[in-house]
Amino acid sequence: MYQLTDTLSVAAQITPQDVPGIAAQGITAVVCNRPDGEVPQQATMDEIEAACNATGLLFVRYPVTAMDFPGPDLEGLGDLFDDPGQSVLAYCRTGTRCANLWVATRDPAEQAEAAQLARDIGFDLSMVIRY
Repeated sequence: MYQLTDTLSVAAQITPQDVPGIAAQGITAVVCNRPDGEVPQQATMDEIEAACNATGLLFVRYPVTAMDFPGPDLEGLGDLFDDPGQSVLAYCRTGTRCANLWVATRDPAEQAEAAQLARDIGFDLSMVIRY
């Protein structure tokens, strides 16, 4: 997990078995930014959602690809990322889509600093650059 802000961390693909540990770390909401079926045997959103429900975590489906980036409700996603009442973990295949989405949700005055933080971690920001 990479912590981007006080309220948002991003990670690579998680499994249902990871969810209790995620909850134990204080995460209150999980956002899936990965469509089902990208690779064989990838945990599905239904499986992750069931594990989240069993541990009392909010689960949000917001899958995107490079083709439909940034998705249908970037403002709503940004509101969740910044919600002081939540501790959010967003995941995708590597965390890169999540980091790109986070940068895209920043106000223009904050985008350069956010982009630098994401680049310093090692994320490729080509999706948000095209956006």
